[in-house]
Amino acid sequence: MTRFLIIQTASAGDVILTTPVLESLHKSIPDSQIDYLLKKGNETLFTGHPFLRDIITWDKEKGRHRNFFRLLSHIRKQRYDYVINVQRFFSTGWLTACSHARVKVGFDKNPLSIFFGYRVHHEIAGKNNIHEVDRNLMLIREITDKTSRLPVLYPSPGDFAATAVYKDRPYLCIAPASLWYTKQYPPEKWIEFIRSVSTDYTIYCIGSERDKELCNYLMETSGRDGMQNLAGLLTYLQTAALMKDAVMSFVNDSAPQHLASAVNAPVTTIFCSTIPAFGFGPLSESSHIIEINEKLYCRPCGLHGFRECPEKHFKCAYDIRNEQLLRIL
Repeated sequence: MTRFLIIQTASAGDVILTTPVLESLHKSIPDSQIDYLLKKGNETLFTGHPFLRDIITWDKEKGRHRNFFRLLSHIRKQRYDYVINVQRFFSTGWLTACSHARVKVGFDKNPLSIFFGYRVHHEIAGKNNIHEVDRNLMLIREITDKTSRLPVLYPSPGDFAATAVYKDRPYLCIAPASLWYTKQYPPEKWIEFIRSVSTDYTIYCIGSERDKELCNYLMETSGRDGMQNLAGLLTYLQTAALMKDAVMSFVNDSAPQHLASAVNAPVTTIFCSTIPAFGFGPLSESSHIIEINEKLYCRPCGLHGFRECPEKHFKCAYDIRNEQLLRIL
């Protein structure tokens, strides 16, 4: 029985974009055992997952370095056949290189990739302009077929039951927050959109606990009736279950767009400082991209975004017109 470990300890969105690797391994080698190494907090993405044997978590907040060496010891004891490192960080490169796995796989941009048995070239916004899921699948192309696959998560019947109470009339989901300021559609632009949306729709504001304050601000400032703040009240899988039956979800270039893709939910992604050509766009059948119509000399300003606009004007967000969003409905 072949044993795999997939390593992705970055954000929830990055984890979701590795699920095609899991799906492909299971499809090609059905009797394999597949484990995941994730950052603590992201394990709930895989609650009740049908194809996973074990989920290993790394607590990066408390005792980060002590926990790192505990992880390394645990991984070595497992004697994996394959360790597949989807990240390009030194720390996970170390875990991979010292894993005692029979085959170590990762991207050539990892600073310790010289110790991997199989390295794959990683290029963002290159001439091939491929999506991140296909970049990740290149890591296993030698042991699986070359089929492109979509992200997949598995909300349970309980997750759908928990959100059924919110589905009594047509609704929209809005995920207004992002970890990066320049990837986040500005609050005043969200408010303009919320005020313009037909009252035939209920609007649910979704996100994590840390997004609750922003969602409350949008509700109170917009003065919108029929809007509810669900930030921090739903799990990842419950949020996906809610998005699945929405008329549309409006999101930033951040994790909620990948949640939508993973359940094939209709989604519209607003790209501010980043661009779809980086390969992180939505993949649902009903996917829409909103971005500034004009070319900006400073866009894109970075792969991940910044805490503030480097040029101090943030035109890539403020020059998006409200009509572009409304046209989707």
